[in-house]
Formats: sequence, C-alpha cells, structure tokens
Amino acid sequence: MEPKELEARFMSLVYTFHQAAMFALGKMANPVTGKVEVDLQQAQNSIDLLDMVLAKTKGNLNDQEERFLRNALQELRLNYVYEADEAKKKGTDNAGTGQSSQG
Repeated sequence: MEPKELEARFMSLVYTFHQAAMFALGKMANPVTGKVEVDLQQAQNSIDLLDMVLAKTKGNLNDQEERFLRNALQELRLNYVYEADEAKKKGTDNAGTGQSSQG
C-alpha cells in the first residue's frame, strides 16, 4: 500500500471514532433514529480507543497524522467535559441512557 493511501486510511479510522464519539456526545443526530442522544460511556469508549491508537502509534505517524489525531482527541475531550458538566447540572449522568441533550 502506498504511503498516501495509508495516510488516508489512517485519517478515515480516526474520523470514524471521532464521529462515533460526537454522536454519543449529542453533537449530531443519530443517523438511525434521527434523535440527538447523549451516552457519555460510549463517548468515553471512543475517546479511549483514540487514546490507545495515539499510544500504540507513537513514533510511527507523520506530522499531519499526529496533528489530526491530537486535534480530534482535544476536541472530543473538551466536548466530553462540557456534556459531563451539563449532566451533573441536570442531576443525571447520561451514561448509557441515550437521553436527549435537548431537555
């Protein structure tokens, strides 16, 4: 496989987990149900998987790949903290409940 093809596939992998986490954080509607749902546990699982990818690929990524992965993780962590704080304010943890973040 050519280096550019490997890079594109790596970016696609990162994007897949990023998008899954964004669905779980209620930042996008679930494509199956059309509802915006928050599942903090599922979001944390996706974030943890990307963290593992970062750890296991250390020293093997080019600058663009590493920057893409680190930026995705940073965005997800910030959104996770926000949603976790919102859940605390509402008195729920939204972990695995599929609760709507819109009230």
